[in-house]
Amino acid sequence: MTKTQPQALWIYAHPEAKSFNRDLFDAGRAELEKTHTVETSDLYAMGFDPLLTSADFGSHAHDDDPFMTRWVSARADGEVPADVLAEQNKLLAADLIVIQFPLWWYAVPAMLKGWVDRVFASGFAFDIEDPETGGSLRYGDGLMRGKRALIVVTAGEHATALGPRGISGDIDTLLFGLTHGTLFYTGMSTLPIHLIDQADDTTAKSSAREITRLTERLAGVHEEAPVPYRTRKSGQYRPARVLRDEFVPGRVDLGIHRTEGE
Repeated sequence: MTKTQPQALWIYAHPEAKSFNRDLFDAGRAELEKTHTVETSDLYAMGFDPLLTSADFGSHAHDDDPFMTRWVSARADGEVPADVLAEQNKLLAADLIVIQFPLWWYAVPAMLKGWVDRVFASGFAFDIEDPETGGSLRYGDGLMRGKRALIVVTAGEHATALGPRGISGDIDTLLFGLTHGTLFYTGMSTLPIHLIDQADDTTAKSSAREITRLTERLAGVHEEAPVPYRTRKSGQYRPARVLRDEFVPGRVDLGIHRTEGE
């Protein structure tokens, strides 16, 4: 009996049809297809609408907070917009999610942010009841638990400037809202960020080198250990969701939410 390949979803957010990012996307997808069944969401090419509107909420929105849409009920009643439902189904099927984008103004492109806003809906990616506590499943738990996510990001800045003491702020902190606040929050295990620096000054040689670095990483991605974020259920946070004083005392940087070095 033939073993079914794991499923991968590659989210790509770059507007140019001919670019260094496109070359990375094409090569990375081809490499991943050797070990995975790969679906893609090329957001600009698809013409995906990133604008969240009242149409996304349907009749199942809470009166006090329309963002809190009951996704299960809305899905059953056919009220989830077709473009959103298609992306949600891709996510549900995926074992590995790759999200690729350029770093613009130290953040993700608006297109990608809008995709998250619309696709990661209440009742789908969050606001899922914990049967043990009656609260919400989050920070290492939820519908996305068991899925792995890899961020591939290009930046015009040098890697040292995006390091712990760099003038631009370190890349893990800049993208903490995506890696921890979106992906890990919904249950995914996030892999270390794949940063490609100096992307504005690529040459044929440097482009080839970065493509090779990405494909080599993807070839072994199934063996990688995820970032060791502390889960909400670890007991390491007080009820107010503040890390207890006995863990990495004296530190206040975002790295305290990892268990590395303990």
